[in-house]
Amino acid sequence: MNVSQTMETEEDFLTCLHIKFYHPQQSCRGLYGLLPLGKRSVHSADDPLKLGRDNQACTYSLADPRVSRKQLALQAYRKPGSQDMLFSIQNLSQRGRLSVNSSALGYLERTDLPDKALIRFGEYEMLIIRESGEAKVTFEVEFEVLTAPPSRETCMCVPSMTPVMDTGSGVMNGFPTAVRALGPLETDETLMYDS
Repeated sequence: MNVSQTMETEEDFLTCLHIKFYHPQQSCRGLYGLLPLGKRSVHSADDPLKLGRDNQACTYSLADPRVSRKQLALQAYRKPGSQDMLFSIQNLSQRGRLSVNSSALGYLERTDLPDKALIRFGEYEMLIIRESGEAKVTFEVEFEVLTAPPSRETCMCVPSMTPVMDTGSGVMNGFPTAVRALGPLETDETLMYDS
């Protein structure tokens, strides 16, 4: 088998982890100066991606003395018979907890990362979104800074569910004030009112 048949081509669509940071004091500090913001970086799937304060021990570093030397690790993996590249997250900090969608991880504890996850450590919030791809040996990472905390989003635990209110009518303004005060109407309700 020649080398060109075993190598990935540039046409392979790589799985990408979009990692979005927020810190309440990010505007007055250079916290993200060591991150390649807005650029996609390619990583080998067999090496854990480590994030922390120590730029020698970690793949990416945050310029913040309150962050652990090694804060967390993201590891790519596959399930048997599946083409999807999935990720787990591990807490590498001995002094701080890390939470994934409100579930706390202690030192060296690991959990599977859902397709959309809110990660918290210290005052940091990270929103990690996995974009599926086809490549088998590499993945991409793209960093971004958010202007508002991602925890303000609703339904972080179940991102596919959005509450929908059924008013029973497209226009509530067509009803008298007394009926509008009742609130949302179910579609099978029949209200009698004087006109």
